[in-house]
Amino acid sequence: MTGEAPGLRVTWLGHSTVVLDARTPDGDVRLVTDPLLRRHAGLLRRRGVRPAEVWRGADAVLLSHLHHDHAELGSLRLLGDAPILTAPANARWLRSKGLTGVGLGAGPERGAWHDVGAHVRVRLAPAVHGHRPMPHRPNAAVGHLVRTDRWTLWAAGDTESYPGMAHLPALAGGPLDVALVPVAGWGPRLSGGHLGPVEAARVCATVGVRVAIPVHWGTLHAPGGQNLPRGWMDHAGAAFAAAVRRWAPRTRAVVLAPGESWSGGAYEPDGSSADGHR
Repeated sequence: MTGEAPGLRVTWLGHSTVVLDARTPDGDVRLVTDPLLRRHAGLLRRRGVRPAEVWRGADAVLLSHLHHDHAELGSLRLLGDAPILTAPANARWLRSKGLTGVGLGAGPERGAWHDVGAHVRVRLAPAVHGHRPMPHRPNAAVGHLVRTDRWTLWAAGDTESYPGMAHLPALAGGPLDVALVPVAGWGPRLSGGHLGPVEAARVCATVGVRVAIPVHWGTLHAPGGQNLPRGWMDHAGAAFAAAVRRWAPRTRAVVLAPGESWSGGAYEPDGSSADGHR
């Protein structure tokens, strides 16, 4: 059986922070999504491991939007001068903070892909996340598409479902092998502009995702709120897997614990591959 995404290793560090390690003919490329690498995000507290060796040396950062649980300046600075690929308005704001913001186009125009090395390309994907606009930061929200010659990945970012999601494979140039899909929030009640477990599963069916990894759950909480109500932080991953079995039977849900990795298959120069999962 061939691998689902040969040469790709996905490590979830909690919330929406994911490390993507891509094996290519010219060496490894490391991408980090929405890095939240410190113990706090404003007033919010976090749990889960954050081993520096996993995220250090990033070649690029994929930043979906500027809410504090996704764009934490201290964490972004830990990644040095790695280019931060995001919407143009967000990129300008990041540059004003001394960071390397790179604004990409989200539409179908030619040249929207950004090369990270010779074999990894990134472009923006639409997202709809207008709830709770911030007064002092731009409010552009995007997802990301990552493409190599072996696989295509969609990092959805914070978004609600929208009709244009059905066109994401066309925007990506082919089927979506892997998706990082948000399934909850940082409290027991989900605010607007987000996907819950069932909505996320239905989105996977609409888009035609092969492997879906749930993110944006089980990590952040208000001070003293991690056990109110009991068990809420651990519910969304299993609920998403159950919803996928019902609503997206052609999708395989891979639920990770913080710090755990999934491998899409061994990379072989001759094009063969083998499944891997740990």
